[in-house]
Amino acid sequence: MAMDNGCNSVNLADILSEIEVPAIAVAPEVLSTAKAAVQKDLFAEQKHKKWKDNQVGEARCDFTRKVRLTRRGGVFFISLWEKSLYGRTLTDIKGDEAMVDFFAENIAPLATEILGGNLAAGDWAIVTTPKRRHKVKNFASMISERIAELLGIPFYEDVALCHSKHRVGAVFTLNVLPKEQNLIVFDDFVTTGSTLASMDNLLREYDKNVVYLTGINNKM
Repeated sequence: MAMDNGCNSVNLADILSEIEVPAIAVAPEVLSTAKAAVQKDLFAEQKHKKWKDNQVGEARCDFTRKVRLTRRGGVFFISLWEKSLYGRTLTDIKGDEAMVDFFAENIAPLATEILGGNLAAGDWAIVTTPKRRHKVKNFASMISERIAELLGIPFYEDVALCHSKHRVGAVFTLNVLPKEQNLIVFDDFVTTGSTLASMDNLLREYDKNVVYLTGINNKM
């Protein structure tokens, strides 16, 4: 300890030189984890989470109008809405009776826009894809029936029957053949297009003119 001008002072260099710093061993995996935590982009992680949720979670729709012509499963179909990251789940949509009118009141004007004078000339009817789980009335059947009322055309229920629970490669058999030459085939959701392809294979044998309409295109 040194004295300077009557004041007490401490030489820190001498004290610090006498301190021994213990060696601290850090496992390599701890350093690696700490480094990753510093470099991690939290925003990118959230974006990835949203993408992952969209892949493994249930599909949704926010009902933004996006009219689209798509070829899938070998069939061209026109959809009004598309699957989205946010919005109502498909289960929620199908479980809400008010959505029947909502679908019909939006699909009917779309059919009028597309078919125009051809629709007004008559000889049109609307059908839908076969029931699978709901044997009385399913969502697509109820919407199709309401569309028929709005367009003033017949609705034929259970035109096709499906004896398989599998959607891909299903074979449909004819149950009722509409007398009209021109048909609108409506389905509420289209994902792979295999159901529409099976309908197309069936109706092609009877030389019908067919337009395929769907509510939600279930692929982004």
